[in-house]
Amino acid sequence: MPDTLPSPARSGARRTSVQVEPLTCTIGAELTGVNLADAARDDDLFAEIKNLLLRHKVLFLRDQDISRADHVAFASRFGPLEDHPVAGSDPDHPGLVRIYKDLNSPPEHYENALHTDGTWRTNPSMGAVLRCVESPPVGGDTIWVNMAEAHRRLPEHIKSRIEGLRARHSIEATFGAVLPEDRRHALKERFPDAEHPVVRTHPETGEKILFVNAFATHFVNYHTPENVRFGQDYAPGASQLLGHLISQAAIPEYQVRWRWSPNSVAIWDNRSTQHYAVQDYWPAVRKMERAGIVGDRPF
Repeated sequence: MPDTLPSPARSGARRTSVQVEPLTCTIGAELTGVNLADAARDDDLFAEIKNLLLRHKVLFLRDQDISRADHVAFASRFGPLEDHPVAGSDPDHPGLVRIYKDLNSPPEHYENALHTDGTWRTNPSMGAVLRCVESPPVGGDTIWVNMAEAHRRLPEHIKSRIEGLRARHSIEATFGAVLPEDRRHALKERFPDAEHPVVRTHPETGEKILFVNAFATHFVNYHTPENVRFGQDYAPGASQLLGHLISQAAIPEYQVRWRWSPNSVAIWDNRSTQHYAVQDYWPAVRKMERAGIVGDRPF
């Protein structure tokens, strides 16, 4: 049965309730009885949604026929919005990225990899609010992964081994890989590789989170006497460990999968999740609009 969490009474507002239906045992819940345009203007309702986000890590809503202005206003309640150096944003709504895929779209494979948004930044995204404008009749789902659960279930000897490790994350090696050399180097100059802990601490919940993904290229502090006896321990030893950690996101028990429909919305905590947009729908059209939220520096 769905949970029903009454919203506190609000001055000048009708008392409402948010119904919460968990979608898996570890991540994701669908909300009903709420409109995000209202939540953008209602402090108590927004606080309720934020608490649910911290608990479930990704929230889903359907039938959100809201304007772009409402979309941006709701996402901005979490914090300032960020632009994307490759995708850009809507000129009338800064921070709102239009992710439109149709028959004229250039072939690219950035979304259909398990990743955490913007870890190539010093301050990766805090989260995002993604709304479906047009969906394929079938296909085009998105998968999210609970990386706190992925860390919790690691064997203790692996947890001990990776404690204190840090990894380099690169936009040059991902979005920049298809660019001519001069433009690739210019992109890296603008966004130098970022360095993050392999296990970060969630700033609000205190959870430990496995924080490596498709943007991570290598460990920066692995080559120590404790880890390396001979060169073979360092390479490919370090890369094998990194690959093992990145592969944890592919475990279905940590995942939830969402089927899109027009006006459905996903809100996710980018600090504790990864996601994967399944590109199985060609030649159908898929149009999404995302507001990404500026985050903090991982620790």
